[in-house]
Amino acid sequence: MALEARPVIAKPVSHPGETPPDSKKTRAKAHPASTARGSASRADDAPRLVGRRPPPVATRPGMRHVALLIETSGSYGRGLLRGVSKYNREHGGWSTYFHPHGLGDPPPPWLTNWKGDGILARIDTPEIAQLVLKSGVPVVNLRGTVGELPFPYVGPDHDQIAKLAAEHLLERGLRNFAFCGKPAGVHPGLDERGTTFEQVVSAAGGHCDVFPADSPSGGEDSWELEQERLSRWIRSLPKPVGVMACNDERGLQVLDACRRSGATVPDEVAVIGADNDEHLCDLSIPPLTSVDVNAEQIGYTAAALLDQMMQGKRSLVTSQRLAPRGIFTRLSTDTVASDDDEVNRGLRYIRENGCSGLRVVDVLAHMGMSRASLQQRLKRIIGRTIHEEIERVRLARVKELLLSPDMTIKQVARATGFSSVQYMTRVFRAALGETPARYRSRRNK
Repeated sequence: MALEARPVIAKPVSHPGETPPDSKKTRAKAHPASTARGSASRADDAPRLVGRRPPPVATRPGMRHVALLIETSGSYGRGLLRGVSKYNREHGGWSTYFHPHGLGDPPPPWLTNWKGDGILARIDTPEIAQLVLKSGVPVVNLRGTVGELPFPYVGPDHDQIAKLAAEHLLERGLRNFAFCGKPAGVHPGLDERGTTFEQVVSAAGGHCDVFPADSPSGGEDSWELEQERLSRWIRSLPKPVGVMACNDERGLQVLDACRRSGATVPDEVAVIGADNDEHLCDLSIPPLTSVDVNAEQIGYTAAALLDQMMQGKRSLVTSQRLAPRGIFTRLSTDTVASDDDEVNRGLRYIRENGCSGLRVVDVLAHMGMSRASLQQRLKRIIGRTIHEEIERVRLARVKELLLSPDMTIKQVARATGFSSVQYMTRVFRAALGETPARYRSRRNK
């Protein structure tokens, strides 16, 4: 049935915010992750659904009733729920209705006659979109696979996710790259990750192969057939190669295909995923490096946006993308790729000892080389000096530790080989344009 409705738009929230497939956006440049932002509504940007009027703003006084249509089968959905719960504890005071619901499931029957004030939903089918629209309450969409929807959207910044992954592999000296995604059109956000990844590595002078993914046949042997196709593809890639998987589920498949094809990880094939699903990453052999896409903050921001809509506040913002938190490095990318064995040995020494107060003279003593000789070879291969590589390794570890709320800034400085908090702060601010405390605050809200 054709539907017609104008966009439901809500006031942008001050808290940082998968996008509609046709969403245009403006990004703030940052590394490893830029701040979240809402994109202004435009004729070609606002999602639309044809037919009924847009959901009105709830006006019932007292405790508000909010329905959560969010799956718990994956770490992303669970992260969203953690963010919603955090916001509700701090600001909402809602009565939340939640019933286990999986992506692709039929619309829940209870929603037909549900009387509430707002809905947070991962809308993945037109049927659910129709039912949610008929509810007549404010809605925030948390999944970007169905286009032309009249609901504001909050999700991850797929471009920034892909850029982080590409830069991580480039830092390891790799020059051959590959992307393993889903069949085109299944998830526009994952397609966007592949496109951006290819652009970034190509701009850096690398070559990128793309796995020709097909829709699964659905038969009993579909997994085996897919893994055999992946294995043949892995064997065909020039080595050493850095592979980005569109998400951790796909990363698990890539690592399994590497074992089947006899390719060693990470020396021949370095693999990085996205979502930072700890269970999948640890299930992989070896453990999978992954981009944390910031699901909890996305859920928090969506809850704040819905709260404003239920209070009758509107704005021209229809889409918000939140930057990823950063990369959690595991064994699947613990490699250095170079034809120069001495450089490889030096880089591995720096990465193993960089957070132990390592100095340039220590590296030279270990290598038995002159500073001029090693410096020249390092610059040629990775574009950095010995000192710059030591600082890069330290700062990468600082960023990882700052994501843990259990460590103080002083403990982070000590654990990464800095002589003082002040020195770490000075180096960190010079490299990233903000203090460690500010970096932690923006990512652990």
